[in-house]
Amino acid sequence: MINATIFLQAQGEQNPASFWIMMGLLMVVFYFFMIRPQQKKAKDARKFRESLEKGSKVVTIGGLHGKVLEVNDTTVLLEVDGSVKLRFEKSAIAMDNTQQLTEATAKS
Repeated sequence: MINATIFLQAQGEQNPASFWIMMGLLMVVFYFFMIRPQQKKAKDARKFRESLEKGSKVVTIGGLHGKVLEVNDTTVLLEVDGSVKLRFEKSAIAMDNTQQLTEATAKS
């Protein structure tokens, strides 16, 4: 009985510094596995949108495929089918489809 109470008392009296060290380590792990990769992904997306140029084939976040006809500061004019032209915000452009189309036609 005495051993159990000593064990419980020893367990309840932890060093407060160890708590803060564990919290700090948790924050470091959280930063390197969650925040930093998300920031890198956002930076790469911003670079891609800034490098859009006429003639690129792109896909919007809604899944619309088109060819870039005109690039302005905040908008992009896409030709989606024949004479159908749609204007999108640059932030709505998800990815470049030129390389994927080239690979798909090479396999055919």
